Amino acid sequence: MSTFMRDTESLSMSALSVVLIGPDEQRRQVVAKALGGPQARIAREIERYPKVDDLTDIIEADYDVVIVDLDPDPELALDVVENLCGQDKSITVMVYSARADSEMLVRCMRAGVREFLTEPVLPNSVGEALVRASVRRDEVRRHKKATGKLLVFVGAKGGSGATTVASNFAVALAKESGGKVALLDLDLQLGDAALTLGVATKFTALDALENMNRLDSDFLSVLMAKHASGLAVLGAPDTIPAIQPSKNGMEKLFRVAREDFAYVVVDAGSHSIEMYEALFETATTVYLVAQVAVADLRNSNRFISRYFGGPRKEKLEVVLNRYIARDIEIDEAAITKALTRPAKWKIPNDYLAARRAQNSGVPLVSEKSPVAYAFAEMARAAAGQSQLPGKKKRFSLFG
Repeated sequence: MSTFMRDTESLSMSALSVVLIGPDEQRRQVVAKALGGPQARIAREIERYPKVDDLTDIIEADYDVVIVDLDPDPELALDVVENLCGQDKSITVMVYSARADSEMLVRCMRAGVREFLTEPVLPNSVGEALVRASVRRDEVRRHKKATGKLLVFVGAKGGSGATTVASNFAVALAKESGGKVALLDLDLQLGDAALTLGVATKFTALDALENMNRLDSDFLSVLMAKHASGLAVLGAPDTIPAIQPSKNGMEKLFRVAREDFAYVVVDAGSHSIEMYEALFETATTVYLVAQVAVADLRNSNRFISRYFGGPRKEKLEVVLNRYIARDIEIDEAAITKALTRPAKWKIPNDYLAARRAQNSGVPLVSEKSPVAYAFAEMARAAAGQSQLPGKKKRFSLFG
């Protein structure tokens, strides 16, 4: 059996993520023991009844099951249940108690409890409850819509800096938006987004695309690595793959990622016309990264003419990378004519900082600089936020 199969099977893709809530540690341990097995994994234990404001972390983490100890303080326990069920209908809430009181049972069900476990809490009864919770989870996911924004970066030519721009934009977006952000490196031939950010990846985008029958939210979370900024990264493979991904595989990967992340940033790499068409059709915004050079502008014009005519043209934003206004030999009018529109963003040139960042694996946005400011502005625009205050004229980003 491959290392990939062994590692991912240790976190079963059908396993439910469970949170245990209760002030009595011994009682929690009894329930934890009954949960032992492949059906569930205990993601978190909370030693007190959390208040309303403290439930946000549980809801945002998208756990499958919350099991609450009813006996130490039934009223506080019911408050937790009501607040959880009121804010997130997809969570399956269970309670356990030593008393099978009919009045309390009715109150629990009215509060939103799905399963009432009575002591002794046995593996068989817990297992049956988990089966029902699993069926409910799958049903919820079938009806769950992919609502996250898909933000795609593509280079006008090799060396334009699309990976550097996409990677730093993703880190800035994780910081500025406050939402969950994923970075997918789909340059399967020579992608290095994870290397650019100094992230060690155990699995890659190829593992996701070669296991379409297993690909869901749980599986994708196992494949992704975490950057210090909170950004989730799905890197490119270390070797050049012998196969190309299918259109259906790409579309499923985007759909699953957009169900769990508010923003999915894609370093597109090079693909076939069919793949580009599918990618750009699905995208919320496409960022075409180019430099102010004849070859870049020529390729940009060809790219825009081929893929961004008609209604789709509103999705495109051009990013001029390594931009030095005072040194360019091509004037603004010629640039705008080649691009068929003004450039939306201009990333200032800082060769030494970019070289240092690539070699150290520390993103450019980690330091205060005109370059970091530009990425922050792009990120805030993507998140629908206002422009940063105190912008200086000499750091102008717009065309």
